[in-house]
Amino acid sequence: MSVFNSSTLYPRFLLTGFSGLESSYGLISLPIFFVYVTSVAGNITILFIIRTEPSLHQPMYFFLSMLALTDLGLSTTTLPTMFSVFWFHAREISFNACLVQMYFIHVFSIIESAVLLAMAFDRVVAIRVPLRYSAILTNGVIIGIGSAIAGRALALVFPASFLLKKLQYRHVNILSYPFCLHQDLIKTTVSSRRVSSIYGLMVVICSMGLDSVLLILSYILILSTVLSIASKTERVKALNTCISHICAVLTFYTPMIGLSMIRRYGQNASPIVHVLMANVYLLVPPLMNPIVYSVKTKQIRDRILKKFKQQKV
Repeated sequence: MSVFNSSTLYPRFLLTGFSGLESSYGLISLPIFFVYVTSVAGNITILFIIRTEPSLHQPMYFFLSMLALTDLGLSTTTLPTMFSVFWFHAREISFNACLVQMYFIHVFSIIESAVLLAMAFDRVVAIRVPLRYSAILTNGVIIGIGSAIAGRALALVFPASFLLKKLQYRHVNILSYPFCLHQDLIKTTVSSRRVSSIYGLMVVICSMGLDSVLLILSYILILSTVLSIASKTERVKALNTCISHICAVLTFYTPMIGLSMIRRYGQNASPIVHVLMANVYLLVPPLMNPIVYSVKTKQIRDRILKKFKQQKV
């Protein structure tokens, strides 16, 4: 089969949906569309509530706004190619478009991981040194944290796209999912992928790997502080402030670990399982985060109910 160098002629890439279920794509697309609409509506609602309620202009809710914006970006980046596959059976995507989608999917994933870590830091400060909470997490510090989070993600992922453009591919390349991921693009190359693979691993270690370790350390600090509180009521109250964040962390990391395990040890599993896990990894966090924070965070829940009552009146 002929091989093309990306610097002279870009190859073709074909996205993959649920193989063997093409006749059911119309039905399959309905829950995906519902998830997308619910995710967008939920995250916009969170942003609107925080923006319009002065009492929510606090560090915790600023970080929650960052999380909602990240989820909106992740959904908007992922869904266009998914709908093109499931609605129009349009599988082909240009090399440059694939690289752009891959770049933003990984950027938003790394940002989400970092925002969850920042929210853990917020809980550590609130529980361990509550009297200094406002002095430590000033608006300037929050802006600095947000800028560092975005800058790290943009800087880490950019070289990966550059390295992929230097590789050689077949004339037609079939991807495993209805969207472009770095690990999937690497599999299609016919030239040495060593440098790209090592760099991709370094990015994971320096972002989500590091973030997960710091998250665990954050909760060790939180638990040690909570257990030192004499009053059982105060201990429960302190832990309750972390429930929403713990749910968000589990919602993000559980599908990611599941996808990694399937890719590494599930070679004999049906391709449908691989595609399903990838969809869960990218679609579930943006769907669940606004639901979790709306249900478990009293301040958010009360403001949403208040807005609905005002509209009815």
